[in-house]
Amino acid sequence: MKTKFINLALGIAVMLTAVASCKKDSTATTTNTTITPVLNTPTIGTGVPAVFKKIYNATSIYVDGNYVVIKVTSLPDHKSPYYKGTQWASTQYEAYNGTNTLWNQNPNTIAESDVTFRIPLNPAVATTHASTPLGPMGVAINGVPIFNQYAAGGSPLTGEKNSFDQYDGHPQQQGQYHYHAEPYYLTTTKGKDALIGFLLDGFPVYGPMENGKTITNSDLDVYHGHFAVTADYPSGIYHYHTTDADPYINGNGFYGTAGTVSQ
Repeated sequence: MKTKFINLALGIAVMLTAVASCKKDSTATTTNTTITPVLNTPTIGTGVPAVFKKIYNATSIYVDGNYVVIKVTSLPDHKSPYYKGTQWASTQYEAYNGTNTLWNQNPNTIAESDVTFRIPLNPAVATTHASTPLGPMGVAINGVPIFNQYAAGGSPLTGEKNSFDQYDGHPQQQGQYHYHAEPYYLTTTKGKDALIGFLLDGFPVYGPMENGKTITNSDLDVYHGHFAVTADYPSGIYHYHTTDADPYINGNGFYGTAGTVSQ
């Protein structure tokens, strides 16, 4: 009887050790699972102008010859209904709560999309003004790509606008989130007159206000910009503005000579 008791005790001890071992392995697996953060603090190289340091959500920003190189993941740092069903849903999903009564969510979800922008360090007016491309034509300070005033195929945004979330952005089929118009999250948190990004030609983009006045298309040239003093450029610079009417951010092409974008 004593021998049977000892054998039983040893058997229970082995089972408990096995269970403990399984629990430890399970915990280790969970601990090693990594999720890409939605907000990235950029690594900034030497010589980067102060104004480009306002890009607060990027993986890296550095100078390469005559260009500022900006690398981003395209993930917005604000919430969105398009985060539903993604690995970031628990913290970043938010149901649509905007004012568009015609809002209709598109079937896409946000996905990480690594993009590298090479933007002229010293922007200058172009001899020939190139058309803006479909896809990224610039980058917002929160690392979200800026698209032009056209939907896929060069169609007007008339219908597609109804899929913009409460912060005026949405993802395309591959999941790349982007803005075609005023990024409400940035103009709300930074100010309606604040810097909100740069186009590929190196010229900055500002919100819809300047010196206490709401800017309209009639205040801007055919490229949707003008020359004026800004808080970031006290000597003045050509810059774009967002407006509430087409073309929203850019007009008939880049004012300056554009850099490049790769994905």
